Amino acid sequence: MNINDMTVLICDDSMFARKKLSMSMSNFGVKAVYEAADGSEAVEKFREFKPDVVFMDIIMPKVTGLEALKQIIAEFPDAKIIMASSVGTQGHLKEALKVGAVDFLQKPIADEDAMKVLENVAKGVL
Repeated sequence: MNINDMTVLICDDSMFARKKLSMSMSNFGVKAVYEAADGSEAVEKFREFKPDVVFMDIIMPKVTGLEALKQIIAEFPDAKIIMASSVGTQGHLKEALKVGAVDFLQKPIADEDAMKVLENVAKGVL
C-alpha cells in the first residue's frame, strides 16, 4: 500500500488537534482525511468510510476512545487504530493495546511520529 492511496480518520474532541493532524496528513499526501469529534462519531465514520488508519484520542466526552476502539475492533478486527494520549492517561494505553490498538502516540502528535505510523501501515508492519 502507498501513503497516497491511504484514507485516515482522526478522532479527537479538540478541534485544534484534529485540524493540525488533518493538515499534516494532507501534507503527507494521503488520499482522504475524515474527522470525528467523539467516539460515537468515530464508530459511525469508520463504518461509513473504512479508513486504512485511525488516530483516536483516548479521553473524549460521550463515548471515550477506548469504548470506540472496542466497538470498531468488534466489527472490524483488522482495523489499524492508533491511540493518542496526553500525559496522565498511560494506564488506558495498556488496555487499548490489549483490546486491539496497533500503536499509541503521545499528544500533541508530532509529524514525524504520524508519518512513521503511516509508513509502518503501508509496509504492513502494523
